[in-house]
Amino acid sequence: MTKRILNVVTNVAHYDDPSHPTGLWLSELTHAWHVFEQHGYEQTLVSPAGGAVPLEPRALKFPNHDKTANAWRADPAKMALLENTASPDRIDASDYDAIYFTGGHAVMYDFPDSEGLQRLTREIHERGGIVSSVCHGYCGLLNTRLSDGTYLIAGRKMTGFAWTEEVLARVDKLVPYNAEETAKQRGALYEKATLPFVSYVVADGNLVTGQNPGSAKATAKKVVEALEGDAS
Repeated sequence: MTKRILNVVTNVAHYDDPSHPTGLWLSELTHAWHVFEQHGYEQTLVSPAGGAVPLEPRALKFPNHDKTANAWRADPAKMALLENTASPDRIDASDYDAIYFTGGHAVMYDFPDSEGLQRLTREIHERGGIVSSVCHGYCGLLNTRLSDGTYLIAGRKMTGFAWTEEVLARVDKLVPYNAEETAKQRGALYEKATLPFVSYVVADGNLVTGQNPGSAKATAKKVVEALEGDAS
């Protein structure tokens, strides 16, 4: 049976300071989408509010704007997908084998407190599906609780954009909170690569997380491994 992936994207276009735009880090979607597409998986885009998805301007410049991102922007049908994403209340979690949270600093604002996303994540996780994120996507996991009231990430090995990387990216004064520290406060066993901005993926059971934009492809491949392992 064809596997189905729920890709989560943001609706937020700027930091608290409106003069600093942000949005979806496009390659974090396109790298994973390409991997899932190669395996014949069906894919859906969902966002906290549904509707349009703004793009992070910094992700559209070299070296971040690579072949897969360029191909997506050149494809009107693909761009149309970002204009009309589904809202969580239109999604039945039982239809999906995995959920994949994309990043970009925008997600720090609308992912953590979306009850709809939390419901989908919890239901997919408790059915044995794969919960995955890349970069700031793990902000969508910070406040998600399981049916027993515990945090999904408590006691689980995971990664995500590191505070060191925020400082090096010169946005540590702009971001609304320290996501790495918050994950640790929730009980997560947070890990990161020795060097910043290199690809790093952590898999702990059905939780698969990647550290930064360069980790999207490897994260998606690890999700595929987990899904195909379930099928064997």
